[in-house]
Amino acid sequence: MTRRSTFTDQSVTYGAIGATLAPDLLRYPPTGYRPAEDSVRLGSGADRFERAAEALMTWGIQRGAGFEVVDISEGTGAQYPGIVYDAEGAPLADQPAPRTEDRFGADGTPYITAGMTATLRRRGRIGHRDTPVLVVYVIDEPQRIGFAYGTTADGPESGEESFILEHREDDGVWLTIRSILGGRGGVRRLGAGRQRRKRRELTTRELRALHPAFPS
Repeated sequence: MTRRSTFTDQSVTYGAIGATLAPDLLRYPPTGYRPAEDSVRLGSGADRFERAAEALMTWGIQRGAGFEVVDISEGTGAQYPGIVYDAEGAPLADQPAPRTEDRFGADGTPYITAGMTATLRRRGRIGHRDTPVLVVYVIDEPQRIGFAYGTTADGPESGEESFILEHREDDGVWLTIRSILGGRGGVRRLGAGRQRRKRRELTTRELRALHPAFPS
């Protein structure tokens, strides 16, 4: 029998929870972690934003990147506090309040919520590799939506990854992926270069997952 963990009885494997929200992440990453930030324009217009938002919040990036998303547990809605910053890096005077109503995709799939746990499963030639994750925060604003999850079990990487979709003032729709990741033995460990190459390949697949030019 597989045990389904909940937000209250599972913790992440790193200490810098919410670090992917920091405006200076690339300059001052947590010690021992390598930061990354990548963005892609998905198109323009409200319809593109809404379609991409629905896919994003129902695990569309992970599935489009080649993962099976299994053992999903319902989130509590509780989340680690994070500060929202403006374009200049200053905290907003009025911090947006998270939405509390349940939301669903067109096929009935529940939107990702803070506290939700899941396992990202990637099948290979020999068996499969599982990465259990915990959603540590969700952003749900009229022009900005997304989430971040952190690793909850030992594996080749430990850290946090965020996926944020924006409908910008110029009508462009952009996806930004940020991460802080470290591996067993530190960033200079044997095999770190190979792991970084694999991570770049994965990020490329993630960036393409919602892009209309790369249908899944």
